[in-house]
Amino acid sequence: MATPEKEAMVVGIDDSEHSMYALEWTLDHFFAPFASNPAFKLFIVHAKPSPSAAVGLAGPGAADVLPYVDSDLRKIAARVVEKAKEFCLSKSVNDAVVEVVEGDARNVLCEAVERHHASILIVGSHGYGAIKRYLRLLGSCIKCTRYELIFKAKSFKYMQSEE
Repeated sequence: MATPEKEAMVVGIDDSEHSMYALEWTLDHFFAPFASNPAFKLFIVHAKPSPSAAVGLAGPGAADVLPYVDSDLRKIAARVVEKAKEFCLSKSVNDAVVEVVEGDARNVLCEAVERHHASILIVGSHGYGAIKRYLRLLGSCIKCTRYELIFKAKSFKYMQSEE
């Protein structure tokens, strides 16, 4: 008899302590207590801004800066991924999928929810960086996705989507 497929959960992370807290909170509440058989398949998504969006410059000389900015953004993404993997291993969550996708956080997270057919999206509530931009525009994002709940881990509140 086939095992039913687990529901997907997406956790959006960036380099802020608030998003790492959201990941830790998720692991503690949804995965660690059920280490042998968690109810969800975990997808951890980091939205890496494009170099041109991060710089916000145009004009002569801007193209010279972009390779350096891109290199720094790649290093930041690598640190974020490494930290997320360490959190997962410390909580005995070995099957989490960690993704780095270039783009604006709100679009990247909406697309990740759609791609994985996630029923839950979790983000930090007072993050600085890409997650903060996403939360500001959350209202427009809710209508474009199929997830049912958004947990803001720091405040333990949730918002139900309007379907």
